[in-house]
Amino acid sequence: MYAIIATGGKQYRVAEGEWVRVEKLVGDVGQKIVFDSVLMLGGEGAAKIGKPSLGGASVEAEITAQARGRKLIIYTYKAKKNERRKHGHRQPYTELRITKITG
Repeated sequence: MYAIIATGGKQYRVAEGEWVRVEKLVGDVGQKIVFDSVLMLGGEGAAKIGKPSLGGASVEAEITAQARGRKLIIYTYKAKKNERRKHGHRQPYTELRITKITG
């Protein structure tokens, strides 16, 4: 069985036992999180699709890591003006392990 959840302005397809990286969520490592915004359930038989979300469906996950992604280099310049800037950015993320899908 799999589910499509919405968090951090994005949608993720998850199944039990999978690890997924999502936009940073508030919480400590080992803490449980419940996602109520389940958009779709599928797998066994016909898929259930919400309008926009399914009532009574939820996905439980455990936080396994709070970290930052690899560094991205942003380089900007203006032609013929001798203006150059180099910036780095590391996006924070939360790594989750999906423990249970109900619905």
